[in-house]
Amino acid sequence: MSPSTTPQHDARTAVDKAMSLLSAFGADSVGGVGVSELARRSDLSKSTAFRLLGMLQRNGAVERAGNAYRLGKMILELGDTQESTAHGRMRDVLTPYLADLYELTKQTVHLAVLQGTDVIYLNKLYGHLQVRSPSRIGGKAPAYCTAVGKVLLAFDPTSAEEVLRGELPAWTPHTITDPEVLRRELSVIRKEHVGYDREEILTGLNCIAAPVMGPAGKPVAALSISGPTGKFIPDSQSEVLRKVCYAASRAVAAVSARQRQQLRNAQTA
Repeated sequence: MSPSTTPQHDARTAVDKAMSLLSAFGADSVGGVGVSELARRSDLSKSTAFRLLGMLQRNGAVERAGNAYRLGKMILELGDTQESTAHGRMRDVLTPYLADLYELTKQTVHLAVLQGTDVIYLNKLYGHLQVRSPSRIGGKAPAYCTAVGKVLLAFDPTSAEEVLRGELPAWTPHTITDPEVLRRELSVIRKEHVGYDREEILTGLNCIAAPVMGPAGKPVAALSISGPTGKFIPDSQSEVLRKVCYAASRAVAAVSARQRQQLRNAQTA
């Protein structure tokens, strides 16, 4: 075998290779990446990448997302940062309405905002029907397979197109992975102002969400109600969800009006 065809020895340690794999996720840390692509990005053989991913998965550093992998809770918690000022204000204004939603439904409720192609959960109140859920306060999830995410994507053409052009890994057998099917669903959401997650991010979990509209006629956040499949019927909660989101939208409009008036007063002072 000539020198030009002799395989080069990879002098990296197992830790070096594992770090290369973790770094290879990049912007796909939440949505997920396939083994072959991770191997290519980290310059590893597919078999080595698969073996290391198994080790990382056992230690909570990565987790499976259908046929892909994403960073696990342990890594994401290490990278958690303090929420932005805008998110803090939004949480403060809308948490009372999240509490109203909980009182009216006794189900698990969420407050979330869109950040790029992901949703960030600003608050969460647990309901009487406990169910395993991937959401946590301050955590992220892909927008395309969550009710809050789809509601927010429906009114954000830029983020929606970015999602539709990218990969849509299957988190469960029910996840929408066809861009055209998702596009049609977002169109329906724009008309009805209600979106659903039918076991799309986690088997056994159903969710319904609606937008909280800002003064410009676009959502600034979304509220959702979720519960276990079979015990929780999302459609039965649509009217109460709409009413609470309408009240929350009015509160956002009032806060925005006060802020504009304060700015005018400061400019004329």
